[in-house]
Amino acid sequence: MKVLVLGGTGSMGQGVARDLIKQEPIQKVILGDINTDPNRVQEKLRSSPKVSLTKIDVNDHSGLVKTIREADVVINCAGPFYKTAVAVARAAVEAKVNYIDICDDYEATEILFASDIDAAARAAGITVLTGMGSDPGTNNVIVRWYADQLDRVDEIALFWVVSIAELSGAAWDHGLHMTIGKIPQYLDGKLEYVEGGTGEEITEFLEPLGVCKVRYVGHPQPLTIPKYIKGVKKVVVKGVLIPAWVDELIQQQRETGFLGEEPIEVRGVKVKPYDLTLRLWETIPQNRDKGPQSSGLKVIVKGEKDGKQITYTADMAGRMAPGTGLPASIAALMLQAGEVTAKGVVAPEGCIHPKKFLSELIKRGAKIHQTETVKSILSL
Repeated sequence: MKVLVLGGTGSMGQGVARDLIKQEPIQKVILGDINTDPNRVQEKLRSSPKVSLTKIDVNDHSGLVKTIREADVVINCAGPFYKTAVAVARAAVEAKVNYIDICDDYEATEILFASDIDAAARAAGITVLTGMGSDPGTNNVIVRWYADQLDRVDEIALFWVVSIAELSGAAWDHGLHMTIGKIPQYLDGKLEYVEGGTGEEITEFLEPLGVCKVRYVGHPQPLTIPKYIKGVKKVVVKGVLIPAWVDELIQQQRETGFLGEEPIEVRGVKVKPYDLTLRLWETIPQNRDKGPQSSGLKVIVKGEKDGKQITYTADMAGRMAPGTGLPASIAALMLQAGEVTAKGVVAPEGCIHPKKFLSELIKRGAKIHQTETVKSILSL
């Protein structure tokens, strides 16, 4: 099995590749990136006979199609995905090669499901699996796992926290972009668009993350989960970048126009405030607190079983790169083994077998802390 990992020299791409090279079915892992400096690649990957580097620009459609045809599956880790996911998925469909991404931008997900890519992928007999990282990804599968145990699902809340000690490159772009403008949330049985960065809520994550304020962010699950879990009335996604000073500053930047997309003139030069702010965030002063080397997820699923109100909660904490990379690697192996049969555009909760996936994740060292709360009327 040959796997092309786009964005392969970035932290998320290498997180995928590190797991892939350990697997017996994997013959070759091609790290495709516009930056092919071998010094960006960890020694474990550089020294593996399975790994090779290739220069690829995701905006070069013909070159992308040609490179994808060399693989059995392409895993897109080249963010930010609101700029790349649609173009790469379209190239994969043309190449007739199965596609997986870790897309966490709702705009791309919306286009993938609504465009001709879905029909073209079905006609080509390939799978376009979008959102197979951590959030979205692992938490979507956990939602599916809990939903399958309930007679009815009423509410789903997906919370996450990321420390800036783990952020680099395109992840910063997503971290700012997801809070801008009106973003989708599924409320009262319908899709609504709320102001990003609102809906503040206090929640507790596993150590070392602790208690955090989370707010509405623009992630794909409010678009995808209601497609597969019928009858759900509420699907919300809230997240935060920590330490707290980061989130507070981003709130101020949004309110004062520093995240504006409309160019302004500065000394005769047109500048987009967002681009300048993003560039400045990429270098944090040495004396500032960057938080722990950890990120976290919380999944809350509420519903009914046998006439009783049930709430399932799952918590995870750990490093972001393996937490995002492992799900995509596992999905690629499941796809190649014929355990993912859906064709066309699909989200994890629509095609990934929860028990098989979670078993593989746990084998790789993941720890999922679960609680179950049952409410019922006493009957004698």
